[in-house]
Amino acid sequence: MMSDGDRYEKAIAAFDAINAGDPNLESDGAVREAKELLYAQRMTAMLQRFAPQASEAVRLAVRCQHIRRWDIPRASYPRTAAGYKQWRMRLLSYHAEVAAAILQEIGYGEDTIGRVASLLRKEGLKRNPEAQLLEDIAALVFLEHYLAAFVGQHPEYDQAKFADILRKTARKMSPQGREAVPDLIKLPENLAPLVLKVMS
Repeated sequence: MMSDGDRYEKAIAAFDAINAGDPNLESDGAVREAKELLYAQRMTAMLQRFAPQASEAVRLAVRCQHIRRWDIPRASYPRTAAGYKQWRMRLLSYHAEVAAAILQEIGYGEDTIGRVASLLRKEGLKRNPEAQLLEDIAALVFLEHYLAAFVGQHPEYDQAKFADILRKTARKMSPQGREAVPDLIKLPENLAPLVLKVMS
């Protein structure tokens, strides 16, 4: 019979094996890796820094939040605000479906599978502490690893626009998540003053 630890490690390995198939590559220093595998590793590392005692359901959800994300590209939906929302909602359901099938195959019970799927669908934000924790981790990873690239991709945005985007990010975070920003994560030097001002 598989132990709880073995089952968890098998799930993480299965998630990683799938995300390693992402055709999109991203550099992490000198190494180029599958984009969603690198994202998943960054999510787990951030959870360890921010909430190392998190439940197994959260640890699983953090590792597979973007599983097979490349299957549903943004371009498959209209380039409108409504299209973006439709794309995001479809992704949330898709990630939950893929993860649930993997966890069921490995032998997880319905309770854990249901909790992970609910977290991936972002159900109960601001009400469910585990859903809020997942949101905090995603925001912290974005600020540390992806904010600089996002700014570089949008030269047409002025500081007021970026401040508005950061305020939206801050509103999704818990007070504990916002308070962790100055000491927990490494911010891009040129953006740190604006980020810290918004988070405070």
